[in-house]
Amino acid sequence: MSDYKHTLNLPDTSFAMKGNMANREPNMLKDWASKDLYAKIRAAKKGKKSFILHDGPPYANGNIHLGHAVNKILKDIIVKSKTLSDFNSPFVPGWDCHGLPIELMVEKKVGKPGHKISASDFRKKCREYAAKQVNGQREDFKRLGIFADWEKPYLTMDFDTEANIIRSLGKIAENGHLHQGFKPVHWCTDCGSSLAEAEVEYKDKQSPAIDVKFTINDPAVADKFSLLDTQAGEGDIGIVIWTTTPWTLPANRAISVHPDVEYSLVQCEIDGQKQRLIFATDLVSSCMERFGFENFQTLGLCKGNELELVQCQHPLYDFTVPVILGDHVTTDSGTGCVHTAPGHGVEDFVVGKLYNLEVANPVGANGVYLEDTPLVAGQHVFKANASIVELLKEKGALVHHHALEHSYPHCWRHKTPLIFRATPQWFISMDNKGLRQDSLNEIEKTQWIPDWGQRRIESMVEGRPDWCISRQRTWGVPMALFIHQDTGALHPRSIELIEEVAQRVEKEGIQAWFDLEPSELIGDDAKEYIKVPDTLDVWFDSGTTHESVINAREEFDGIADLYLEGSDQHRGWFMSSMISSVAMNGKAPYKQVLTHGFTVDVKGHKMSKSLGNVVEPSSITKTLGADILRLWTASVNYTQEITVSDEIFKRQADAYRRIRNTSRFLLSNLNGFEPANHTVAFDDMVALDRWVVDKAARLQEEIISAYDEYEFHVVVHKLMNFCTNELGGFYLDIIKDRQYTAKSDSNARRSCQTAMYLIAEAMTAWMAPILSFTAQEIWQALPAPAEGERDEFVFTGVWFDGLVTMPEGSELGNEYWTELLQVRSEVNRTLELARKEKVVGKALEAQVTLFATSALAKKLTLLGDELRFVLITSSATIEEVSQAPEGATATEVEGLWVSVSAAEGDKCDRCWHVTADIGANEKHPELCGRCITNVDGEGEVRQFA
Repeated sequence: MSDYKHTLNLPDTSFAMKGNMANREPNMLKDWASKDLYAKIRAAKKGKKSFILHDGPPYANGNIHLGHAVNKILKDIIVKSKTLSDFNSPFVPGWDCHGLPIELMVEKKVGKPGHKISASDFRKKCREYAAKQVNGQREDFKRLGIFADWEKPYLTMDFDTEANIIRSLGKIAENGHLHQGFKPVHWCTDCGSSLAEAEVEYKDKQSPAIDVKFTINDPAVADKFSLLDTQAGEGDIGIVIWTTTPWTLPANRAISVHPDVEYSLVQCEIDGQKQRLIFATDLVSSCMERFGFENFQTLGLCKGNELELVQCQHPLYDFTVPVILGDHVTTDSGTGCVHTAPGHGVEDFVVGKLYNLEVANPVGANGVYLEDTPLVAGQHVFKANASIVELLKEKGALVHHHALEHSYPHCWRHKTPLIFRATPQWFISMDNKGLRQDSLNEIEKTQWIPDWGQRRIESMVEGRPDWCISRQRTWGVPMALFIHQDTGALHPRSIELIEEVAQRVEKEGIQAWFDLEPSELIGDDAKEYIKVPDTLDVWFDSGTTHESVINAREEFDGIADLYLEGSDQHRGWFMSSMISSVAMNGKAPYKQVLTHGFTVDVKGHKMSKSLGNVVEPSSITKTLGADILRLWTASVNYTQEITVSDEIFKRQADAYRRIRNTSRFLLSNLNGFEPANHTVAFDDMVALDRWVVDKAARLQEEIISAYDEYEFHVVVHKLMNFCTNELGGFYLDIIKDRQYTAKSDSNARRSCQTAMYLIAEAMTAWMAPILSFTAQEIWQALPAPAEGERDEFVFTGVWFDGLVTMPEGSELGNEYWTELLQVRSEVNRTLELARKEKVVGKALEAQVTLFATSALAKKLTLLGDELRFVLITSSATIEEVSQAPEGATATEVEGLWVSVSAAEGDKCDRCWHVTADIGANEKHPELCGRCITNVDGEGEVRQFA
């Protein structure tokens, strides 16, 4: 018996079956770094049309979490896909480096500034701490295969960036949007500072809900009500307010009613005392039910505007407060009469301004009442709630009291309840110069993905207060302003002075401002003008990076094409960037905004250390490799919440193996193929090979389109389907016989090698933005292209342009092979039944007869004797459907029945087909005639399969 193994074209490749990416990837990263891959990409794309994805800076504190990984991987996929589309797409990573979290970490180590350490040295420690955090996060991001200018990132604490942030403040001031005000702002008593809107999160909190009576000493107020009978009732008259913040009552300076709402004077009894109380008519019933009052009577009615300026006795102190009119009053809940403390609420402040009310703020920065606050001095506001309730009881002013669970603003850092507290702050006005409407106009011009993002940010801009940009911190970019010590007015040379300060900061950092003697810049004016001690909100730092980074760095040439962050950034970075850009330049800082959801566990819970459900990116890269993490990121619909579990990553590893194994099959069967010498022209290729190349060409268009639409899960889905169905389940299965047994240099073999080469080239680029490590590994294993040497890296090139499509309507085009794929699927199902019934063993031991209608039979006969190669059987014949025997198997292909029987003849030792001509050749008695031609002759000819 002869050994014909040496006559077969056996697969061979250096591309390993097992990825072992967790170990392989770090070595690849070292190689890329040593060859300065990022610089090579920039050189390759120099002069090309630009695409700018501006990186929203993560905070430089702590290790990266899975949300960070998702965000950076999505950005990396976009940048790499745009690079393959021949855009020059530099990516400059950034970090947010100032602010409270870093201060708190440094305080733990060295103490508070001004106590154990000077403010100057404290800032140095903050800078050192932030730099260390940046370095740690940078290495974590690199491990994920993120391509970026890692050696020259932007840091908001870079001297030049700090200077440009100050210049941004100057532009906003020059355009008339900056003003100083004494307004209520969200205040964290733990931070000791005001908070931005984006730093506030809402959680449930139990508060004391109280109804409080403000007695009206003038009984003539009853005359304002049109009485429903002749009786005006009896007892004291009072107006009742409802609040969940008893601690704000010391600052009460009015009661607001709506001018157009109807109010009722209600006769009732409290603790045996007859009382006449005022409520909004629509809320009388709910109030009586809440109080448990069964016997009550409405005495009269009036509109809210009739009650304007009626004087009411303050329930705690010996002075009166007026009834005022406000459109913010509703009848949704409460009493319809609103406790108004201008120092503790935005709406209260606004309506109080109309009546020139005192903006009382008896609460210090630590949340404790000031020492001159009667009754509650020295108490923390939240602890004082109980004291105030008791005081109201003693004074007979408490109508009702119960505990209420409700949504309440909390500090996003400390997770503690906030207060509204009026303090002198600097604001960017939303309305003085039309900034709100201008921002809304720019939002409408921007493309928001998903489109609900536009509605979300619009509603936030429509309802947001002025932006409080001042903070009372040590580690932050200074508000480089001089104000008159008596009037608070800005120095008349403010814009010029801001530039002079910026130039100093550019050389020495923010400490230059804190070390500055005012007389150095303003001379004798220093006797009347003082430096503003505040720092800028960190959201101003990051929000103005469109100016301090994009407009400042030479690699960028215009506004950003895309901002991409989590969906919480509509009220964060997207908002601060939009408002600052419109205030400075009159236009949006971006053309598109794309958002992704948060990572959650299988139960839908957000990742949290306290819940113990956190998955660290490093735990995945150390076990499965970064490419699995990247594949998972790309495969999900990231616009929604992103579910994480070990099982999900295991499935991704399985999907990865499918792609890797398909790639390995292609590479191993390119053994001995030299594109420059062996490529078969498209029109000379076997019909099946033309089809699969056409399929790949059309698929490439769809994949590039999906990349352009940022639909990466579509890319993964299409890539997986192609590997599993068209390739693994059909094409590659069929061509094994031809690839292994055809004459090595025959058109039959070179044709399918050409197809596999073209597909491998294209597929490598398709997967490069997502499976970056694997794609480069494949790239290095591919044979040199016909044009000469291969580029060293897949990332410096473009999408493969060697795929060809067939003309529409081709006889053996996509429609034909798609139908044949269905036929083959039904034949396989029938073969499986025959195997179970022991009719045949393997498919090549079978001969199949296809009983088909004339239309289908005509199509099937186009392949002639090569139909058997498509069906991977030793024989395939076609008969009229009328000839189908009773035992033929019906299929799901209309007009097709199939019967299976054992093939007649003997098994060829070389190709394993069963044929009747085995032994006909004395030299090769174990071979079929086809193999003899391939071994000793000119080789078989294949036209179709």
